[in-house]
Amino acid sequence: MGKLNFNDNYLRAAYGQNTDHIPVWYMRQAGRSQPEYRKLKENYSLFEITHDPELCAYVTKLPVDQYNNDAAILYKDIMTPLPSIGVKVDIKPGVGPVIDNPIKQPQDVEKLGAIEPEKEVPYVLDTIKLLREQLNVPLISFSGAPFTLASYMIEGGPSKNYHKTKAFMYAEPKAWFTLMDKLGDMTIRYVSSQIKAGAQAIQIFDSWVGALNAEDYRFYVKPVMKRIFETLQKEDVPFTMFGVGAGHLLQEWNDLSLQIIGLDWRTSISEARKLGVTKSLQGNLDPSILLAPWNVIEEKVKPILDAGMQQEGFVFNLGHGVFPEVEPETLKKLTAFVHNYTKRTED
Repeated sequence: MGKLNFNDNYLRAAYGQNTDHIPVWYMRQAGRSQPEYRKLKENYSLFEITHDPELCAYVTKLPVDQYNNDAAILYKDIMTPLPSIGVKVDIKPGVGPVIDNPIKQPQDVEKLGAIEPEKEVPYVLDTIKLLREQLNVPLISFSGAPFTLASYMIEGGPSKNYHKTKAFMYAEPKAWFTLMDKLGDMTIRYVSSQIKAGAQAIQIFDSWVGALNAEDYRFYVKPVMKRIFETLQKEDVPFTMFGVGAGHLLQEWNDLSLQIIGLDWRTSISEARKLGVTKSLQGNLDPSILLAPWNVIEEKVKPILDAGMQQEGFVFNLGHGVFPEVEPETLKKLTAFVHNYTKRTED
């Protein structure tokens, strides 16, 4: 690992090896719930923070320093690579990503270009290099998955039902598969460049793919996911797959060349194992519980840890991201609790 006192518990858990304690990190641990971040946002936009490697590294590292987490996740957005292929994205406060040139017809897919990460997102790669010098825990970077990115590109922004996305998928299968291929190529190049820059693990967020049933997933989405993971396998870093409301797709994900499956709070660890999931697991406290009194939090966390400890290969996380109302002190206390509760004692 190179660094003295490097904490590699997360990497060991990813590969199903034994760990000193169950490793902990939180989706969206960097950002919205931190007072230091909110202060930064008074003077800088998300765009400005992510384009400034020193600022971005500071935001990424802050929760590791404050909570003693076992991994850092690069502070950026799943939309980051899209402008490079010709998609105009604006992140609107309180709304999320908004796209002013949504895909409406097959010709719109044909117009999409390819990404050259070193030229078009050098600030992401520079931030990764900087963090590798600063961190003593693994750095996770990430990418959106083709279905989820396509959903924003077709809907023009966030959606509750993905009607337009599904309608395009069913009505224009040829254009849909071209779109999946173009986004698959972009994901492979973008992720490869991040690993080359020093990212030690990758999480693929297919946040909204749970909107599809398993049969449609197998036909319309799984081929591109298979290609992405098989192509990236040679990179020799662990990969995690995560989506919301996607419990019915866990067996599909278990077939892919990846190491960790992230669970949201709707599917328990024991349910996932009963379904035949053999990969390492990550999850899966409902983030809403973080607003409850501490004794309730502890009561809800213990069964997750007990189930996670039944076999090697478990990473504690939330079932979705930290939201702004969560107190940093709660996350710090939760990390310490997980570490202490799962600490291995020498026989």
